[in-house]
Amino acid sequence: MFSKILIANRGEIAVRIIRACKEMGIKTVAVYSQADRDSLHRALADESICIGGSQPHESYLDKERIISAALAMKANAIHPGYGFLSENASFASLCRENGIAFIGPDADTMKKLEDKAEMKRLAREAGLPVIPGTGVLSCVEEALAKAEELGYPVMLKAASGGGGRGIRPAYTPHELEECFPVSQMEAQAAFADGSLYLEKCIEKARHIEVQVLCDEFGNSIALGERDCSIQLRHQKLIEESPSPGLDRSVRAQLLEMSEQAVRKLGYTGAGTLEFLLDDYGHYYFMEMNLRLQVEHGVTEILTGIDLVKWQIRIAAGVPLSFTHKDVRLSGAAIECRINARSAGTVKRIHVPGGPFVRFDTYLESGSEVPPYYDPLVGKLMVYTRTREEAIRKMRAYLCELIIEGIETNINDELAIINDPRFISGDYDTAFMEERK
Repeated sequence: MFSKILIANRGEIAVRIIRACKEMGIKTVAVYSQADRDSLHRALADESICIGGSQPHESYLDKERIISAALAMKANAIHPGYGFLSENASFASLCRENGIAFIGPDADTMKKLEDKAEMKRLAREAGLPVIPGTGVLSCVEEALAKAEELGYPVMLKAASGGGGRGIRPAYTPHELEECFPVSQMEAQAAFADGSLYLEKCIEKARHIEVQVLCDEFGNSIALGERDCSIQLRHQKLIEESPSPGLDRSVRAQLLEMSEQAVRKLGYTGAGTLEFLLDDYGHYYFMEMNLRLQVEHGVTEILTGIDLVKWQIRIAAGVPLSFTHKDVRLSGAAIECRINARSAGTVKRIHVPGGPFVRFDTYLESGSEVPPYYDPLVGKLMVYTRTREEAIRKMRAYLCELIIEGIETNINDELAIINDPRFISGDYDTAFMEERK
C-alpha cells in the first residue's frame, strides 16, 4: 500500500480524497494555487506545497510542476481526482517515468481510450451499441463535411475530459461553424487539449451512466446506474440512482454489457460508461470517463462501497474483495449539486445532518470562493428506502442548507425537486430547457 499520496486537485474532491486517505492511514500532500492558499484541502492534508498561480494552466494543469512537487515531497502516488489532468495519458506516463503510481488506469490504457472517438470504435468492437460519430476532427471544414454525412442535429464534443466542457449542439452548418472555435478554446482551457469530434445528436433522451470497478486480475463489477438527465447546458444538476426510467430487464442487460465491455477493454480502476436512452428503450454508448465522477457519492451512499478507497487499493495491486452478492442496490439515492453563482467570502454555512445525509464540500465560514475554477462548491446527497422518501428528504435538507456571502443555486435545486415532472420520474435531458 502507498505511504504518501499527493492529491493533484482542489475543492471538494481534494477534501474527499484526503479524508479517505486518513481513514486508510495514508499520509497526504495537498497542492494548491495562489488562489487556494487558505483552502480547506490544504489545511486537512499532512503536508502542502504551492504549485503556481491562480489560473488552471499555471497550477493544476501544469504536469511538470505537479510531478516536481510529488518528488520534492516524496509522495509515491498521485490521485488526480476529476477534471484537470485526471484523464491525461501523458501525465500518467510522466508519473510512471518518475517512479510515481498514478491512481487510475495505466498510461497505455489511457492512451488507447482517452480519445473518445477511438473509444467508441473499441466499444463497438466490445459489443456496445454506439451513437454514430466521427474520429478527431482536423478543422472546421472537416466538421462541416462529416455533419452532412451524419445529418443534423449533431453534437460537437471534446475528445479529452468531460464535465460538459467543449460540448455544443449544432442544428445548422452556420451554428457548427460558429461553435467550433468556441468549443476548441473551452476544451483547451479545461483539459490542455482542444481536440474535438462529432456525434449524432439524440434529443430528448435520458442520460444514464454505469459505475464500474475493475482490478488488474480481470475482475470487474458494475455498481448500478445513475440517471444524470437533469442538466443545464450539459452541466449536470441532479443525479439519482436507480434511474426511474429503466425497467428491471433493461437495467440488468445494461449492467451486464458494461461489465463485459470493460473486461474486453482491459480496463483497471474506477470508470463510468455513459449512455443515452431513447423513447423506445434503446440505449447507445456515448463515452467512458476514465476517472472518478463528480457524482460518485450517489453510488457510494446507495451501495455502501467507498469508491475512492477502492481506487487506491486497485492502484496498489489489491484485488476486489466483493461480488454482486455483497453490493446493496436497493433503496434510492439523490444528489443535488450546489454551485456558486458569484465569487466571494462565505460568511456563514450551516450543513444539515442526520441518518443517510451527506454533504461533500470545501466550504467553511471564511472560505474564499475564487472565480478561476468550476463553480461546484458542494454536493448534497440523501438515501432512503424509496424514491418518494428520498425526494421528501432532499426537499427538507435543501431548505435547511445555508450558505451566506455568495450566491448559489440552492433555490433552483429546490424548485426542480418540487417540479411535478421530476417527482413523476418522467423526465429527460430536455427537462431544464422546457422549464424556461
